[in-house]
Amino acid sequence: MQLIDGKATAATIKQEIAQEVDRLIAAGARPPHLAAVLVGHDGGSETYVRNKVLACEACHFTSSLIRFEDTVTEAELLDCVSRLNSDPAVDGFIVQLPLPPHISEQKVIEAIDYRKDVDGFHPINVGRMAIGLPCFVSATPQGILELLRRYHIETSGRKCVILGRSNIVGKPMAQLMAQKHLGDATVTVCHSHSLNLVHECRQADIIIAAIGQPAYVTADMVKPGAVVIDVGTTRVPDPSRPSGFRLCGDVDFDTVAPLCSYITPVPGGVGPMTICMLMLNTLAAANHSIYA
Repeated sequence: MQLIDGKATAATIKQEIAQEVDRLIAAGARPPHLAAVLVGHDGGSETYVRNKVLACEACHFTSSLIRFEDTVTEAELLDCVSRLNSDPAVDGFIVQLPLPPHISEQKVIEAIDYRKDVDGFHPINVGRMAIGLPCFVSATPQGILELLRRYHIETSGRKCVILGRSNIVGKPMAQLMAQKHLGDATVTVCHSHSLNLVHECRQADIIIAAIGQPAYVTADMVKPGAVVIDVGTTRVPDPSRPSGFRLCGDVDFDTVAPLCSYITPVPGGVGPMTICMLMLNTLAAANHSIYA
């Protein structure tokens, strides 16, 4: 079994990005600028945005953080999106989800200029991705592809089972893994209501677990030699930790890992790659290498 070290891989990629940014600055360009909009004080969102700011520093980007209380109106938030769309100094920006229930997340996503949509959530980017056109790809699926590529894990012709059908991970992951010049795999999408789910997983050469249930994937679901990618990050109580909780993936790591050829840990697997791919998308936005 080999551990797929997302933390180390992300650090390498951020060094590569920083070197590219230094070359741009030496040639007279300004550093890429990523802005983040944060509504409210959700602990997970706060941590995620803080890590994005740190990643910007590591990549030699400019970063901006725009904060709103969770009482902000939908109109006020949409006005902020409009200002960022028209600001030539901002190359890309994200509106951190989830948003308060009185604000339509879909309306906010659709208001973002797709050329600055470095999260890859806008319907134009999603549609272009689905038919294999250049676009900003959602960061988590893109990060998984990059891990598979950098670890030289063969995907072409392999059977890939994806657990979960979310718009952020499951659906785009399935499309990318099926595309001829990317995953080129035979893809099955399963979820908690799928019949014969254990049987489907046991046929898989690659399992990508993004179902949002801690330790959902158990040893009886994994065939020997499979590659297992764990996207899940759920806080579970742990009184032995100073924080009172620990992060748990969708895979029961201790029982599954001995069966695998490769497996990602939680934390330190897919998570660091997600932020890293956001940096790559922002660099592409600054270079106008996708939407000229």
